[in-house]
Amino acid sequence: MSKDIEDDEYEEYGLDDFFGRTPQSSYFEIARTANQNIVENEIEKVFRRLAVAERMLEERGLEDELEKEISRTVVDQDIDERTATLFIDLTGAIVTQCE
Repeated sequence: MSKDIEDDEYEEYGLDDFFGRTPQSSYFEIARTANQNIVENEIEKVFRRLAVAERMLEERGLEDELEKEISRTVVDQDIDERTATLFIDLTGAIVTQCE
């Protein structure tokens, strides 16, 4: 998550109001038109972070808990907000490198 903008500032926009679109739709629009090498590098960073987090959970014997938590949080406002923040950060990382 970016440290440049605090979480409280993201909440000002709301989940459906990032330049008039959702953070997800903004990301996909930018990703289609941005330099593909930059997009691929940023996606690789996200997957690497996910792989590290999964390994940490596995090493602690928590992989079953992860699956249970994923099932439980299908509808979860905090997870939705965190997901939106990740899309915002990813979009920002791509846009700043394409300028």
